[in-house]
Amino acid sequence: HVQLVESGGGSVQVGGSLRLSCVVSGDSISRYCMGWFRQAPGKEREGVAAMYTGGGASYYVDSAKGRFTISQDSNKNILYLQMNNLTPEDTAMYYCAADTYDRFKGLDGHDIWNPEIYAYWGQGTQVTVS
Repeated sequence: HVQLVESGGGSVQVGGSLRLSCVVSGDSISRYCMGWFRQAPGKEREGVAAMYTGGGASYYVDSAKGRFTISQDSNKNILYLQMNNLTPEDTAMYYCAADTYDRFKGLDGHDIWNPEIYAYWGQGTQVTVS
């Protein structure tokens, strides 16, 4: 049973940085598509960064490009999201999500941003920028 636990959120000033972590247990993350999503009050959950583990590509939404970096430590089974130059618009609950490579086979590339595709989710970590 795959479990995801996020940490690293907090309150920061505009222009500050945070690094979110997502510890994965129950399986190796070596062949997963993993993503970071966020949800602000009253808004839909949206993807910000995603990657295919095991040496695959990384993807970012436009608002995250140049500011956020998704990375992994496959030895420790941890996914990271380094967030720099934060703005109030980044304020949200941030979630880690995962599903296997097989889940994404045959799907459109944009489906990495579809939260309904992912089977595994963490509980979220709050990021507040002011």
